[in-house]
Amino acid sequence: MQRRKFLKGAALAGAGGIGAASTFAMPAIAQSMPEISWRMASSFPKSLDTIFGAGEVIARRVEAATDGKFKIRVFAGGEIVPGLQVLDAVQAGTVECGHTASYYYVGKDPTFAFDTAIPFGLNGRQQNAWMMFGGGMELMREFFKGYNCINFMAGNTGAQMGGWFRKEIKTVEDLNGLKMRIGGFAGKVLVKLGLVPQQIAGGDIYPSLEKGTIDATEWVGPYDDEKLGFNKVAKYYYYPGWWEGGPQLSALCNIDAFNKLPKSYQAVFEAACHEANTWMVAKYDAQNPAALKRLISSGTQLRAFSRPIMEASLKAANELYAETSAANPKFKKVYDNWRPFRDEEVLWWRIAENTFDNFMIASQSNRGRAKKKG
Repeated sequence: MQRRKFLKGAALAGAGGIGAASTFAMPAIAQSMPEISWRMASSFPKSLDTIFGAGEVIARRVEAATDGKFKIRVFAGGEIVPGLQVLDAVQAGTVECGHTASYYYVGKDPTFAFDTAIPFGLNGRQQNAWMMFGGGMELMREFFKGYNCINFMAGNTGAQMGGWFRKEIKTVEDLNGLKMRIGGFAGKVLVKLGLVPQQIAGGDIYPSLEKGTIDATEWVGPYDDEKLGFNKVAKYYYYPGWWEGGPQLSALCNIDAFNKLPKSYQAVFEAACHEANTWMVAKYDAQNPAALKRLISSGTQLRAFSRPIMEASLKAANELYAETSAANPKFKKVYDNWRPFRDEEVLWWRIAENTFDNFMIASQSNRGRAKKKG
């Protein structure tokens, strides 16, 4: 009896201790954390709820995880910073952070492209693998220091489409003189094939295509392209977007602003970026199939780039990488790490992922043919 009374008393005392800790210690800790408000400049319009929405995912998670102490307000491209000047604003401290595609800034240095995608590069999962376990993050963090920024993986679209064209593109010669909105390093590749690349922010593409300022455009994929209405002013929809097999979006923070955050807030911000990284590609994968069906049913003509165009593009890309590596030590340092990693990933994909995917595709095609015969 005495033993049972002792144990019961000890349990009550323990419960009282837990209650005291939850009643007094936790609020005291929470109250000691500072209230911080940041602004995030996005490169994207609000109408694109997935690519713009990743910035909102970060902001919501950061606020929820800090009990409202750390708030981030997300601004669409052009609201406080032009869509293609997010890096400059973060670097200067005009805003504390931004959400963008780093390859928009290849005019400053082509090395930026590795933080998003380069032609005939990595798919989305391979990009994650390179950044997290292949040395990519360390190399890019070192590079971004030169621009007073720290970068975080914060989204991926998955493999993109090849874009919208007013006329059919059957041969390499059909690219000659074509004016196309295309971002990143791909424009420099296509220059070798006679194409004239244009760098235009997302919200300005439709009027440029409609007015004939450009002859073609690429953006992301069916879901976003349908929202932007490209099918209304261009008939032919090409695939694949060989220049963007798995383009990563990034959250960039001003280094000084980030270093001033409490360590717990830094950890929350990074975790929120990882959430956005997963969230974006999952949402695109869920939305693109139905969007593509809608586009085709509305009259869009789906076309694959011909084998000669793909081979000529690959040859031009490899030439450009060799030329850029010879002229730019920063690019070469990253490329010398990135290329063997990509080559090993391709070999692995050939064994497991690609074999499985091809079987499933063939199996579905066979079922479709059987239904038609029946």
